[in-house]
Amino acid sequence: MRGRSFLAVLALLLMPGAAAADSLTYSNDRFGTRLTFPAELFETRLDPPANGDGMSWTAQDGASLAVYGGYNVQEQSPAELLADISATRAAEGQVTYSRSRDNWAVVSGTSGPNIFYERHVFGAGDVIHSMVLTYPRALGGKYNPIVGPIANSLDGP
Repeated sequence: MRGRSFLAVLALLLMPGAAAADSLTYSNDRFGTRLTFPAELFETRLDPPANGDGMSWTAQDGASLAVYGGYNVQEQSPAELLADISATRAAEGQVTYSRSRDNWAVVSGTSGPNIFYERHVFGAGDVIHSMVLTYPRALGGKYNPIVGPIANSLDGP
């Protein structure tokens, strides 16, 4: 009996979990940008841009997620990029959080009825890997808990 219990537990551990089935990892062929997110939330994949720099998804509740890569053609530091994005976002709404470190920049806030969160990671080959998540303020309880895990999954080579 003990052997069967062990095998039953082992079978459960080896089965693909719901978390793995419910998440999607996007990887960009052009820049190597990668991001993992809950697939069930962003069910509509938009047409990719012709230049192949990223992908966007939308949700029926008004949320959207974009992930893309691009060359750092202006040779900006994370702090300089953050200043530019913060100025643009402040003109559209309110920046409530902004921070940069050696190889990343983050800015979030509100714009009209929406909350936005952007993360930009500076990678190899002078590429900036980026993600932008936007969702209605009224759905903060649904999206606030997943912002961190999505943003922290952003990376590239």
